[in-house]
Amino acid sequence: MNTSTTPLRGDLQLIFDWITPNSRVLDLGCGDGELLAALVKHKNCQGYGLEIATDYVLAAMQRGINVIQADLEAGLQHFNDNSFDIIVLSQTIQSMQNTEKILREMKRVAREAIVTFPNFGYWRNRLQIALRGHMPVSERMPYQWYNTPNIHWCTLQDFDKLCAKNHLNVLQRAVMSGNKRISLWPNLLGSLAFYRVG
Repeated sequence: MNTSTTPLRGDLQLIFDWITPNSRVLDLGCGDGELLAALVKHKNCQGYGLEIATDYVLAAMQRGINVIQADLEAGLQHFNDNSFDIIVLSQTIQSMQNTEKILREMKRVAREAIVTFPNFGYWRNRLQIALRGHMPVSERMPYQWYNTPNIHWCTLQDFDKLCAKNHLNVLQRAVMSGNKRISLWPNLLGSLAFYRVG
């Protein structure tokens, strides 16, 4: 449990809870370093963040996080095999050109990975297409179709198939809607999906 006076965002708290103390962590697309800072402070983890946006890199550095400015599309060639215990890719895979390449690289560099993404199968998304006839806009997908950075939409079932194709074992799966964890009909009622794979 994060014992910081400032609580983590709900999705980051779930990821935080899945990571064991003293882990070596690589956070891909680490943003402002909020998750890594909590892991270092409260779970004695060691880690690096990779981030492309200069503002986020500076914000992470101000938190005391080891952050490298890098484009994930270039791969993780600067990291040796099994350099980390766990890699986090939070709400980024849907905006990457080559999703299979990054999954293979994550598998090479770490023992386990946590991947989160907006679930396109969420009932509100389905309803917007079915009843209104337009691409969904929601809390998890706040963009219009013409300005979204997200280029690969998928559902839980789609990601299950991608994991199987790439020989990734699903160790744990969860979904959330807002900041609430959902257990019933995850592919329909969960707006954000969490996978721990190895």
